[in-house]
Amino acid sequence: MLLRAAVLADGRHVDVRVQDGVIAQVEPAGTGDATDSRVVDLSGHLLLPAPAEIHTHLDKALSADAVPNPAGDLFGAVTAWLAYRPSLTREQFENSARAALDAYLGHGATAVRTHADLGEGIGLRSLLAVLAVRDQAAARCTVQVTAFAATPLTGTAGAANRALLADALAAGADAVGACPGLDPDPAGCIDICLELAARHGVPLDLHIDEWLHPDPCSLELLADAVTATGFPHGVIAGHCVSLGMMESDRAGQIADKVARAGIAVACLPQTNLFLQGRDHDRAVPRGLTALRTLRAAGVTVAAGGDNLQDPFQILGRGDPLETAALLVLAGHDTPATAYDAVSAQARRAAGLPPVAVAPGSPAELLAVRASSLREALATATAHRLVIHGGRIVARTTVTRHDPDDHPAQIGHPA
Repeated sequence: MLLRAAVLADGRHVDVRVQDGVIAQVEPAGTGDATDSRVVDLSGHLLLPAPAEIHTHLDKALSADAVPNPAGDLFGAVTAWLAYRPSLTREQFENSARAALDAYLGHGATAVRTHADLGEGIGLRSLLAVLAVRDQAAARCTVQVTAFAATPLTGTAGAANRALLADALAAGADAVGACPGLDPDPAGCIDICLELAARHGVPLDLHIDEWLHPDPCSLELLADAVTATGFPHGVIAGHCVSLGMMESDRAGQIADKVARAGIAVACLPQTNLFLQGRDHDRAVPRGLTALRTLRAAGVTVAAGGDNLQDPFQILGRGDPLETAALLVLAGHDTPATAYDAVSAQARRAAGLPPVAVAPGSPAELLAVRASSLREALATATAHRLVIHGGRIVARTTVTRHDPDDHPAQIGHPA
């Protein structure tokens, strides 16, 4: 396949040859050899390394109308969701997960890390549904499924939840997940998760400090535990909201620990801008982690969309460009830094091979109708072409008509 006349983020106009799932050549536009190739005209399109969605909840997606959250905050969402989820069948979980995954893929995410709930009233039902969707989508998108344990995991009260988490890994989950800060024993919860993940040889992906108050700080507990154990399979700390509210000296010290432990942080602007700060009547905090402090310490900082039209976040499109745009607006990132967070940094956090528009790179690509990265984030047009494994797996076109040119079509759609 020859991708003709695309513009790159650095302004170059190029022809890109894709062969056997890999980028074979990147040449000045108009010089690529089209012999024996399918030619795809990308004039007027920006060609980017495809983004990856580092943190979402496919099983909860698209439930906002069915599960209202009048309080609008985290615990209102948790309460509403826990009351609702036992009513869902496996088929319903699969349908919502599949629809949400289609949205992410259509917007360009060729890799997705999702959490799937475990717990009372659903057992493994949600997880098995999401695993089925993962397997069905394997040719179109790389999906990693984190088994999201119920609280508590520690003590006698956590025995059933620990057993479910072990069963989820035996069923094929790709990572261990939990929320230590809500457990009666946060350090003990982290230890359980590390031990189980180490035994199964899978990564750890935890919800960490999803609140504005600086204590308790489970991020520091996690960094200390990972350093002490030398856990080798990769760790993501999602949210880390309270780090953004700490005094700079303390935040910097914790960030240094996170960097030494090799923990990646996933900033999740949509959900945390929606949920956090509702108890402030002025100067409302932004609900983001300490982006600059973490990056200065050398931490891998990815960004994701998190919830998609559910009680935890009632809006969202499943679009990494929306996530990146919010990093620009709420996190004061540059467009380049913001897009890097949803692409290169997200892939690194997920343990995936790096992607670039360069020879030898896996052909994981997003073409969006725009002349620059800034314009792509500003307009977030649906006009896109998505390539996974060297194949076109999604294509959306947008056609705009001047109604004066087509008066007969008004009120009479084809």
